[in-house]
Amino acid sequence: MQIRVLGCSGSIASGSRTTAFLLDDDVLIDAGTGVGDLSLDELSRIEHIFVTHSHLDHIVSIGLLADSVTRRRRARQQPPIIVHALPETITALQTHIFNGIIWPDFTRLPDTTNPVLRFSPLVVGQIVPLGTRSVEVLPASHTVPAVGYAVAGAAGSWVFTGDTEPNPALWQRLAQLPIAALVIETAFRDDELALAQLSKHLCPRRLKAELLQLTRPTDVYITHIKPGEVDAVMTEIAALDSPHRISALVSGQVMNLGD
Repeated sequence: MQIRVLGCSGSIASGSRTTAFLLDDDVLIDAGTGVGDLSLDELSRIEHIFVTHSHLDHIVSIGLLADSVTRRRRARQQPPIIVHALPETITALQTHIFNGIIWPDFTRLPDTTNPVLRFSPLVVGQIVPLGTRSVEVLPASHTVPAVGYAVAGAAGSWVFTGDTEPNPALWQRLAQLPIAALVIETAFRDDELALAQLSKHLCPRRLKAELLQLTRPTDVYITHIKPGEVDAVMTEIAALDSPHRISALVSGQVMNLGD
């Protein structure tokens, strides 16, 4: 199994793509603008999309992907792509995106019998089996209902916090997992603490308090940094004197989880 980083930025600019990860060649975790770098053949192989929350930078490519692959999937008689998300996130997508005004409802197209998309509700703590793989739904705390995910691999679990503020429930669960890699957001600099608190994101000083709860030295990858702010945020993180191996996540990066 492997995770390929398609996008890891908090917004867009030249060379920056918003959050999306590709598990092997058939599972997306979030569907930000990075999905657009996949070829049509690669897009048509996607069978599952796990969504952390309803904010645009994490869901913008779901509808565009559906539109791109409709003809190919129908010609191959492929089943609907399953979009896994909290019930509140599904409601937000149905109400505000797939409503026939912002975008067509691809849960009913090309027909209601065999649509391109199908929603599947999740609950925190649920483990979704995907053949020999599994994805666990982790708690997150954000301005809208949100989750993170853990993908179990032979080398340990790949963990993505999603967008989150300080979150004790997350660390209670992570203490029970063998973590191979932790992807955690740090959206703001320390001088933007008030904004981080208001928007329920992390900044380096908040990140430090969170990582203190991770007792074993671990590979930690920082995501969701705003374009143009990577050097500033990572300089502040480097000064934390953490026992963990911390680096900025990079689009195109591949993480191997073992067989």
